[in-house]
Amino acid sequence: MLADSHAHLDAPQFTGRLPTLLDRARQAGVGAVVTIGVTPASSRNGIHIASQFPDVYATAGYHPHWARGATPQRMADMEILTVLPEIVAVGEIGLDYHRLRSPRRDQRKLFAAMLEMAATAGKPVVIHDREAHTDVYNLLSAFRQRLAGGIIHCFSGDWQLARKYLDWDFFLSIPGTVTYPSAHVLRDVACRAPLDRLLIETDAPHLTPLPCQGRPNEPAFIRHTAEALARLRRCPVAVVTEATSRNLRRIFGLPVSV
Repeated sequence: MLADSHAHLDAPQFTGRLPTLLDRARQAGVGAVVTIGVTPASSRNGIHIASQFPDVYATAGYHPHWARGATPQRMADMEILTVLPEIVAVGEIGLDYHRLRSPRRDQRKLFAAMLEMAATAGKPVVIHDREAHTDVYNLLSAFRQRLAGGIIHCFSGDWQLARKYLDWDFFLSIPGTVTYPSAHVLRDVACRAPLDRLLIETDAPHLTPLPCQGRPNEPAFIRHTAEALARLRRCPVAVVTEATSRNLRRIFGLPVSV
């Protein structure tokens, strides 16, 4: 059974299409999808979606893109959301120095506040890190002993950085870009990391795998990521799907039936 550890099912591209989209995913062998919150409103949307579809699970997060608008009221909303029992993790949180849609100072302030909420809630974190490796690592280091584990979403570092997170028993999530022949650094990490520390994700509707280029990404396409990972590791795809599904159950505390 395949498991998509990171999708944005409340994205505008999926409005009115979720029943068909998730049915297609089930037909492709996907047994679980984690929909990721990026603002208080998005997190509430995820909770609503998860309440409608038994194979969907929700996180509550505040993406660094929106750090500039993190008002006291919105942060109070996040404190309520992160402790809800239906929330399986705190994320997507982190830093993004590529687009800089919010100032770095605002991003770091938001990230620290969200890490504090995750520690209080006793839930794992889903980390966004784009061109901010040093600051992300340093902020996580300050909270690591208090966190209930973590996932580096869409891992974009090299093997040296991967080893640091693996030493913490964090999980590395491998996106559809592993299907791109040019993704040499990601492919190297995907080959060398222990399989019991890897997850696979779509980041739908973003990062469409190579075989499906030209279309918005969706959970059904996770199979292409699993197949690429199996080819790189020279093992049967069933080994990858079983391990990554087991890892997803473990980090998010999901039922064994998933």
